[in-house]
Order: sequence, then structure tokens, then C-alpha cells
Amino acid sequence: MSDWSRRTSVACRIGTITMGGGAPVVVQSMTNTDTADAIGTAEQVAALARAGSEIVRITVNNRASAAKVAEIRARVEEMHGIDVPLVGDFHYNGHTLLREFPDCADALAKYRINPGNVGRGARHDANFADIVRIAIEFDRPVRIGVNFGSLDPELLDELMDLNARRPDPQSAEIVVREAMIASALSSAEAAEELGLAHDRIVLSCKASRLQEMVGVYQDLAARCDYPLHLGLTEAGMSSKGIVASSAALAVLLQQGIGDTIRASLTPDPGADRTLEVRVCCELLQAMGLRQFRPQVTACPGCGRTTSTVFQELAQQIETHLAARMEVWAAERPSVADLTVAVMGCIVNGPGESRAADIGISLPGTGESPRAPVYIDGEKVRTLDGDHLAEEFIAMVETYVEDHYPRVGSAISAA
Repeated sequence: MSDWSRRTSVACRIGTITMGGGAPVVVQSMTNTDTADAIGTAEQVAALARAGSEIVRITVNNRASAAKVAEIRARVEEMHGIDVPLVGDFHYNGHTLLREFPDCADALAKYRINPGNVGRGARHDANFADIVRIAIEFDRPVRIGVNFGSLDPELLDELMDLNARRPDPQSAEIVVREAMIASALSSAEAAEELGLAHDRIVLSCKASRLQEMVGVYQDLAARCDYPLHLGLTEAGMSSKGIVASSAALAVLLQQGIGDTIRASLTPDPGADRTLEVRVCCELLQAMGLRQFRPQVTACPGCGRTTSTVFQELAQQIETHLAARMEVWAAERPSVADLTVAVMGCIVNGPGESRAADIGISLPGTGESPRAPVYIDGEKVRTLDGDHLAEEFIAMVETYVEDHYPRVGSAISAA
């Protein structure tokens, strides 16, 4: 696993979750339901949490939504095994909603403020101060989230004017980047002056273009020690959004930048919202930063593997492990470190199978219709016939039973 000491030294507690201070990178997501629909929102929060989201943000944009936040919190808590902090996303009217609905302020684990959307002129400072004071009153952390698309226009105009008077003006892109960072840091400074503790502040500076997003976070990380929330905002749909988000996040995470991440994917119409969570979990696991569920190494297939047997078995194994992990996560959490190989021919099959905790090398085109199984590097059995999949899955279950004891079983046995 990676050395966490490179990440933010300041730790911020959000409900039961710790960000920064050497803690693992946290996965976040956001609902797209109408928050006024308490039942629908609670169900989506639970689905996101079950998929691996450790913090879930909800929109609080009007009185109807603010009035339902406490109910949503209660409904989520009633769902077995769901204990996930809720973050309120406020724009324009957060100061009035939090004051009018104290049960909303109390039910949320964190408040997200966009400095560009809290008012103009004197109202900006007053509205921002109101939210910070409420956060102090309820002992809640605040994420100061700057977005390229809603940057404080007064600050940007001021920096653009200063830049225009320079003998060697910088590019507009550099000025915008500086405006985003200045907005985040000046807002954090203002929050601390109002009494919000240093370790109750999280920062983010999101942009929709990869290089801009990477550049602004690199600069921001060099100038502060606050925990940072990473995200390529409005990443897009399908493979484009997945690739863009993964590339941007991976560059920064590899540099030790970022304490919590979100993949802001546009879902296909009617599609499952949890895709953005799975992308984050799989990214962190691929980088060796977190382990969420057993890793399946599977052959991509080529002209040597014209049979679909290995593809079908790999899919069965993935599906089986994902379903079982819902139970194992509580009973045998260390099983997330398990590696399983499902290979398709003799070229790489035996080698990859030996390297995994348990692996099977299926026959390729023209090979003997038999499949050797390897456990901890040793060949232990050869499978064939119509029940090969069921037999291999049973061997995986036995391996888990033998190698990953239930939590507390040793204490109980003693």
C-alpha cells in the first residue's frame, strides 16, 4: 500500500469519517434526486453507500428540501448497516435555509459553500459569515468549494484588471487559476477569523478541463495544508467521463494530492447512479491506494481464446464476489485483499494463476479441455465438465473460509 504521509497532514473529521491526517483517500458521491422526496433520496443515499461511497452529498436548494433533510437522515439510519455522513450542498440561500431549519443544520455532517454563489458585495461577506457561524454553532466542518463555472465575478474582474496593468500580462488561464485559488484561500482565512477551526475546513477548486483542474490543485496543494476534495466537474457521460475523471484524479493522487475524490459523471438516462462510486473505488484499488473487494485478473481474449467460457466464468466470478462482499465487508473485511485469476489459455494462464491467491487457467482454442486450478502458487486440482464454474466458485468460497477468519472469531474461540 502507498505511503499516506505524503497526503494532507491536517485531519478533518466528518461524522464517522476522517479526511487527511494520514487517513486513506475517501470516496464521495452525490444524489440526483429531488431532496424534497425524502424516501427516494434516502434510498439513493443507501444505494450509493452500499456501492462504496463513504460520504454522500445532497442538494439543499429550497425550503422544501431543507425541511426533509432530518427525515432523510433518520430514514438512512434505519436502514441496516448504513452509516454514511450527509453533506448539504448550498448555493445562494444556504445562510437562510440553515438558520430557518435547525434540524437540517443538525442532521448534516458537513456544509458545502461555493464562495461564488453566496451573494455580491457586502451581502457576500455577510451571507458567508452566517453559514460559518452556523457551522461553528453545530460543530460542523465546511467545504469551501470553488468552481470554474461559478467563480466570484468581482474577484475575477479585480485580478483581470491588475493583470492588464502589468508590463508583462499573464494569460487569462493563469489569472483564472489564481482567482480560483485566491477565492478558496481567502474564504478559508475569513472562516478562521470568524472562529472556525483550521481542522474544520476542506477546500476544492474544480474545473471541467483536465489540465486546468490538475494545474489548479497542484498550485493549491503547494500553498495550504487543508484537506482537499478532488473532482473534475462536469466530466461528461459514459467512457469519456470515466476516462477524463480517472486520468485527472490519478495524476494528482500519484503526486500525493487529494484526500477525498468524486467522479462527477453524467449518467445515461435512467442509468444507475452508483457508477460514479464504482469508478472511484476501482481507481483507488487499481492504484494500490485502497482495497474495496477482491481483485479479479482476467484474460482480455485473443485469437487463441475463441471460446467464451473464460469470459462467462470471469463475469460469474466478478458477480459472485461483488454479491458476497456485501456480507464479507462486515464479517471478513480483509477478504478485500483476495486476488483471483480467470485466464483463457496456456500462454499467460498458468503464470497469472500462480501469482493470484487462487486462479484457474481455462483451455484456449485447440487446447485440452481441462482447467488446472492453482492455490497460493501451487497446482491443486484440474477441473473439467459441465459444472466447472460451480466447482471453481466453491473452491473460492473454501479459500475465503480457510484464509480470512470472521472478525472476532479468534476472540470468541479464546
